[in-house]
Amino acid sequence: MKIKLYGVRGSLAAPLTNQAYSEKIREIVERCIDSHITSQDQLDDFINKLPDHLKYTVGGDTTCITVTSDAGHVYMVDCGTGGRVAGDELIRTEFGKGKGVLDLFFTHTHWDHIAGLPFFKPVYVPGNLINFRSPYEDLEARMIYQQVKEFFPMPFHGTASTKKFHHLQKDEVIEFEDGMKVSFHPLKHPGGSYAYKFEEKGKKFIFATDAEFTGDDLDMIRNMSQFFGGVDVLVLDSQYTLDESFAKFDWGHTSYTMAVNCATIWGIKKLVMTHHEPAYNDRKVFDILDEVIEHKRHLGGAPLELILAREGMVLDL
Repeated sequence: MKIKLYGVRGSLAAPLTNQAYSEKIREIVERCIDSHITSQDQLDDFINKLPDHLKYTVGGDTTCITVTSDAGHVYMVDCGTGGRVAGDELIRTEFGKGKGVLDLFFTHTHWDHIAGLPFFKPVYVPGNLINFRSPYEDLEARMIYQQVKEFFPMPFHGTASTKKFHHLQKDEVIEFEDGMKVSFHPLKHPGGSYAYKFEEKGKKFIFATDAEFTGDDLDMIRNMSQFFGGVDVLVLDSQYTLDESFAKFDWGHTSYTMAVNCATIWGIKKLVMTHHEPAYNDRKVFDILDEVIEHKRHLGGAPLELILAREGMVLDL
């Protein structure tokens, strides 16, 4: 199983600004001067030793991931603005020839999770089959409404691919022909949201964005262990600092520290923190990671690997 992250921002796309880009360049050049770099041969080592906020950008696109089974079948969860890039990659495969089959799951239909669909190229190619899957009975109506003429020039059913809608029933586990099993669980979020669990050959991956967990939810969190417990990789909503989560109570998102608490309770092996606050620049997001690592240490050093989600990141299971 291979997981790829195409969009890791939450609420709103947040492209790197010119000011932030200039600040990165200035700091890199200053470090270059201080390191007395005088030749091309020294550059690779210099770049590798840069702090993460200079070496990487977490990216500005909103939520979209793909899960590819060992047999090569592609599953996708959500189609935020990151879906445009995912579509550009898929169109270079059988999807560009009208021979692609995609199973597309939706956690919910807030704009940051569906805004990429009108720009998702495989949906325009005749012959491609897109299976839309969610627990929402009216998912098709929601997709149509996003692309009415007042909002977008191409109507949803004006696109040339074949589209089928599958309403997921409570406690349903889907077993696909390639051996992948997919199940889902409701999350605490305004308007509702769902986590999806992918299981293949004994490996388990959960994608759980747009969920609010606080210290008042500890009993609920423990009760969710049947679904979340012992998972190999969990990609979890971790939008806020702890202080900001108090100011934005009931907004539907989790603090970085609370995400670590949840992962520790559930015995997660690898926690990938996602749905980054659009107002946070790269420096702040990576500084938060340092704080989270310290928080985990105070919890007693549970065997939990902490990763900050970045656009283009690939996770192999």
